[in-house]
Amino acid sequence: MKQFLKASLAGTLAAGVMATASFAQDVTLRFQHFLPPQGSVPSFFMAPWAEKVEADSNGRIKVELYPAMQLGGAPPALYDQIRDGVIDGGWALPAYTPGRFPETEVFELPFMSSMSAEATSKAAWEFTEKYLMERLGDIKVLAVHVHGPGVVHKKGAPIESLADFDGLKLRGPSRQANKLLETLGATPVGMPVPAFPEQLSKGVVDGGVIPYEVVPGLKVHELADSHTQIGGDRALYNTFFIWGMNLDAYNNLPDDLKAVIDANSGLEVSGAAGAAMDKGDIIAVDIISGTDNTVATLSDSDVAQLREIGAAQTEAWIEEVTSKGLAGQEMVDFAREAIARYTDAM
Repeated sequence: MKQFLKASLAGTLAAGVMATASFAQDVTLRFQHFLPPQGSVPSFFMAPWAEKVEADSNGRIKVELYPAMQLGGAPPALYDQIRDGVIDGGWALPAYTPGRFPETEVFELPFMSSMSAEATSKAAWEFTEKYLMERLGDIKVLAVHVHGPGVVHKKGAPIESLADFDGLKLRGPSRQANKLLETLGATPVGMPVPAFPEQLSKGVVDGGVIPYEVVPGLKVHELADSHTQIGGDRALYNTFFIWGMNLDAYNNLPDDLKAVIDANSGLEVSGAAGAAMDKGDIIAVDIISGTDNTVATLSDSDVAQLREIGAAQTEAWIEEVTSKGLAGQEMVDFAREAIARYTDAM
C-alpha cells in the first residue's frame, strides 16, 4: 500500500509538473519591419513594446524584431505576411497597396493631421475602431499611427515657393501625397521609403517627401542639400501605419498571454507609436542643424494656397469614395473632430 501511494503521489506530481510546464511554455513571436534598427520607430516604439510584452508576461513571451526585411519579402508585402503567418507580426503601410484599404486615406489627405503625431495617432485608433476593424479583420490590430509633419528633402537649392515644385521628380509615399505633388507641377515617383536614398543618390529623383524622423536612419541628410518645411498648424500630408499580429499566433496563446497582448494594444499604444515619431523629429532636426544643409519654410501665403489645393483634393476624395459606397464625408468629419480633440488635450 505504501509503495502504491508513493507511486500514485509521484504520478500526480509528475502530471502536475507537466501541466505547469505546458501552461508556462515560452512563446517566441517574430515581428518584421522595413526600417534600420536605429530608426526612431524601432528604437522608441517597437523595442520598448517588445520589452514590455516580455516583462508583462514574466518572460513567457519573447518578441524578436527583424529590421530591414531580414525575414524576406518587400515592404508592400508586410500586411499579407502578417495575415498569412509568414511572420507573427509586423509593421505595415496600407499606402503601399493603393486602393486596398481606402478608409486609411482619410489620414493621408492634405492638412488632415495636426503637427502632433501622438495626438493624430490616438485619433487614428478611434477612427479604426469605428470604420476599419472589419476590413482589417484578418489580422489582430495592435496599434495604428501616423508620423509627424511631412517635409520636402532635395538636392540643390530648397523649395521656397510653390512655383519651385514645377518640374521636380519627387519621391511620394502614397496616392494622396502623389496627387498633391502632381497638382503642384512635380512628377511623383512612388516607392517605399527604404529605396529613397539610393534613388536620390543616383539622380532618379530630385528629392522626396518624408518626415524628419526617418532622415538620420536613412542618412538622407548626407545626400540632400535642403529641407523645406510647410509651416502652419496642420501637416502637408501623412501616412497611416499598422502594427499588427497574425490571428492564429494570437488565438493560439493561452488566455493569460492573450491578455498581455491586449494590454499592450489600443489607444495608448497607438499614441506611444506616434510619440516615437515626434521624438524622432526633434532628434533629426538637431542633427540636420549641425550640417551645412539649408532649411526653408514656405510663406504664409503659399501655405494658404496649398491648403486651398488640399481642400479641393479632399472634396474630390469624398466624392470618389462615396461613389464606392463608403461614408466619405462622415469619415472626414469624424477624423477632423477626433484629431482636434486629442490635439487640444495635449
